[in-house]
Amino acid sequence: MKRLFWLGVGVVAGVTLSRKASETARQATPAGLASNLGDAMRELAGAIGAFGAEVRAGMTEREQELNDIVEQRSGLPRSTVARGERARGGHTATEPRTGRARRAEI
Repeated sequence: MKRLFWLGVGVVAGVTLSRKASETARQATPAGLASNLGDAMRELAGAIGAFGAEVRAGMTEREQELNDIVEQRSGLPRSTVARGERARGGHTATEPRTGRARRAEI
């Protein structure tokens, strides 16, 4: 009985090591390396896409916060403030141009 147990343990260990060795050998081939590189690129693209989505969500949230602050301080509803910005070309400052813009006008 003892010999049969150790024979079973040896067979299981041999099969496991054989599979691991063949998988490692397959990954060392050019096709295996290309597959690993492709998987890594897909993972990187997914991470970049997720990062971009989080940045856009943060920008939207911050824009909403800023719009709420402007609405509170100005007392104007948001739609009025947005229309006023579009009418002035998106700029709210009424200061005269300086620097390069002034030189270009001269």
